[in-house]
Amino acid sequence: MAMATAQTDSSGSGKSAVARCPWPGIADPLYARYHDTEWGVPLTDDRALFEKMVLEGFQAGLSWLTILRKRDNFRAAFHGFAPERIARYGAKDIARLMDDPGIVRNRLKIEATIDNARAYLALSRHTPFSHFIWSQLDGPPRQNKLERLSDAPAESELSKRISKSLKAEGFRFVGPTTIYAFMQSSGMVNDHLVSCPRHAPCARLQRALKIPGKS
Repeated sequence: MAMATAQTDSSGSGKSAVARCPWPGIADPLYARYHDTEWGVPLTDDRALFEKMVLEGFQAGLSWLTILRKRDNFRAAFHGFAPERIARYGAKDIARLMDDPGIVRNRLKIEATIDNARAYLALSRHTPFSHFIWSQLDGPPRQNKLERLSDAPAESELSKRISKSLKAEGFRFVGPTTIYAFMQSSGMVNDHLVSCPRHAPCARLQRALKIPGKS
């Protein structure tokens, strides 16, 4: 795919917009706002990381925009992604979620979310989730120098390692590709194109980050 280029303002004014990464496009302000304010910013809150991991699992086979448009519905349906609540879900909750048109109604992914909440709680008894995730970095987040969207890898050695570690703790729908997308969005790697105005700000935030779980 081509490098990011100046894009026309979606308001129809004809003015040149920022030359952000091309994947958000210009048709959906929600997607552009996500790119400009969230994607690549280091995320260290335990529950927020759990939510992001679950949603990345639901995204498998779909577009992230589909999940983003449904994110508020997901939050409502899954009680704000509180692992303590989700871990107690039973057959009635699964039926409720399967009848909810506001989310992705995939039984395997719903059941995996319940299992993941239970795995999260078991892990949290001895290690905060953010510490478990971030402490697997060998150093600060990797600063990739991507010139084209096609240069971004689908997975990495780190995503494979985190995936393996999560599976060992009982997590599901956490394959290396899903985890790499999770790493990109959570600021564990900087995959903004070097031409994107968000590359440098995210790099500064990532370099300044005190890695959770590391002294």
